[in-house]
Amino acid sequence: MQKALLLFMVTLFIASTQIYSQVTLQLGGGLGYISPTGDYGGSTVDFYNGTKYGMSSGFNYHAKARVGLLGLNLFGIIEYSTVSGDGESEPGQGEVENSHGIFSLKAGPEFNFSVPLSPIGFYLDGFVSVNTFSGTVKFQGVAQVPTGEYNLESATRFGVGAGGGVLLDILPVVTLDFGVHYNLYNVFGQTYTGTTTNPKRLDAYTSLNDDKDPLFGTDEDIFIIENTRAINAWQFTLTAMIGI
Repeated sequence: MQKALLLFMVTLFIASTQIYSQVTLQLGGGLGYISPTGDYGGSTVDFYNGTKYGMSSGFNYHAKARVGLLGLNLFGIIEYSTVSGDGESEPGQGEVENSHGIFSLKAGPEFNFSVPLSPIGFYLDGFVSVNTFSGTVKFQGVAQVPTGEYNLESATRFGVGAGGGVLLDILPVVTLDFGVHYNLYNVFGQTYTGTTTNPKRLDAYTSLNDDKDPLFGTDEDIFIIENTRAINAWQFTLTAMIGI
């Protein structure tokens, strides 16, 4: 009995050692470029009219962790992105400056494809995300809205995304990760939170308001958001990963 128990413990130790040797951990950080699409893009005229957000482009700062076990990788990302847009409220009239900060937590699986005897590899991945929005909006000489700078009410949305990338080993423990991903930031949790207590249509701009205004159609000067608005963007990143 003792010999059998000893044999079992030795076997378990060897198996654990083999599994541990196949576990990899990488930590790193990097920068990225954000390109809004669809409803998140457009012009500041669209933003003033309540149809889009009028964001043009922005940047991303992030930290990333990748854990590999038996050929399957899991990754997690903490990131902060900024996007903005500025221009007229109507052709030849008014000035609008709109900016968002997005704090995101992302996690999901990653599938790797290596090239034999090469420092280059490829991956495809997918993720779920929790995204918290903040920001400011500034109006100058805009009809129906008082001049001034206003804070965006903080809002959290749940999203998904997918993409892929190229991995380049430049040192035994250092890998450059070139990624391209498409983010759907507000798949779940869309809502309209305007209170209509501020002058004219100001409430339409000081909350994220990615769902339809339930009072749309009752007063076209105040209740301007007719449809749900998707917050989507392409993301291009460069991350330096260090093996631990």
